[in-house]
Amino acid sequence: MCGIAGLQLKNPDLYPRLGELVVPMLDVLASRGPDSTGVAVYRRDAPPGEQKYSLCAPEPGYDWAGYVSALEAAAGVVPVEFRPRGRDGVIVTSIGQDHGPELLAGIDPAVRLFGYGAAIEVYKDVGPAAEVCARYGVADMGGYQAIGHTRMATESAVTTEHSHPFAVSPDLALVHNGSFSNYASVRRQLAAEGVRFDTDNDSEVAARYIAREMAAGADLTEALRGVMKVFDGFFTLLVAAEQSLAIVRDSFACKPMVVAETADYVAVASEYVALADLPGVDKAQVFEPMPEEIYTWQV
Repeated sequence: MCGIAGLQLKNPDLYPRLGELVVPMLDVLASRGPDSTGVAVYRRDAPPGEQKYSLCAPEPGYDWAGYVSALEAAAGVVPVEFRPRGRDGVIVTSIGQDHGPELLAGIDPAVRLFGYGAAIEVYKDVGPAAEVCARYGVADMGGYQAIGHTRMATESAVTTEHSHPFAVSPDLALVHNGSFSNYASVRRQLAAEGVRFDTDNDSEVAARYIAREMAAGADLTEALRGVMKVFDGFFTLLVAAEQSLAIVRDSFACKPMVVAETADYVAVASEYVALADLPGVDKAQVFEPMPEEIYTWQV
């Protein structure tokens, strides 16, 4: 039930190969999740002080030039750079994180925002891993970190919006294998506090909870400790922030996870076969994360 994979590169010489290394990891895991595929890629290619907004078009052939022109007029910011990827793309702009998402939604509510921040780009769609990754050219992407997901839907519909990763605050992304049994009650509590949701997916609830905790001053490890206290169910979570990567499993650890760590990278995946072709993996420290223990790696 779902496949998750992540790669954090320690060796800058490997940065140009990030997508090339991650796509086969997701392709191997496609049998665990044939419904949809998504990936969050982290790379520092925006000018200083500018943000990247990952946008999904409502239909093929969308008028991105008109969207950008409307955004420039509404924000008074010129220029706004648009980087096309398949039918979708990434906007690079000086519009800040504090009002960027609301401003973008006001231009065209049908255009969906899948992630934003200084480093993150999010691409996700319905379909198997090889097909989706080819659609967005993931194999050609460089960067220093990525997490991905292959989904077998259990709690909500098979749509692009319901696919992972869920990236609901700046440079934060979550992928999830498993299900939460009490997500509806946690969602009601968060909604009562003013938290807005885009889907009825249980994984989005965890992403919103972590984002709220970090906005209140918690670091990623502290936010994940909160998840362990608040959420019930069977789950393995992989979470990325701009400077870190973290995993945690529930107390029963029935959802698989394997870690391979070398001097060049940290790689994680639902099955070892997804790690087997990484360079130097034969010399890696390989282990299975313990239940309820939070593992974090810094960039």
